[in-house]
Amino acid sequence: MKFALVIFEKDESRRRIQTDRAAYRKEYEGWIGGLAAAGKLVGGEALETERIAPATVRTAADGTSTVTDGPAHTGEETLGGWFVVDVADREEAVEPARNLPTPETVEIRPFLGSA
Repeated sequence: MKFALVIFEKDESRRRIQTDRAAYRKEYEGWIGGLAAAGKLVGGEALETERIAPATVRTAADGTSTVTDGPAHTGEETLGGWFVVDVADREEAVEPARNLPTPETVEIRPFLGSA
């Protein structure tokens, strides 16, 4: 089954990135390397979260849309990226999220039709 591990940065993770980006990246690369070595990593991407602000488009029932600067959801946690894993079940998808060595929140979502 394929699952998305959706990464949400928090204030603490942003502070760590700004303090020592190389050390932070090394922790992430070790985690990603473990997933890849186990044959579970399908792919993933980090999102730009520092230099270019996101835009949000909201479409109403009548088909009109509005565009605003900033994330769709405000608060401490912001979308930072995602990884796709191919594992046996939800419980196996939870394990890498538990082992993420950096202070983020990970939401685990199955791909539609993957079950």
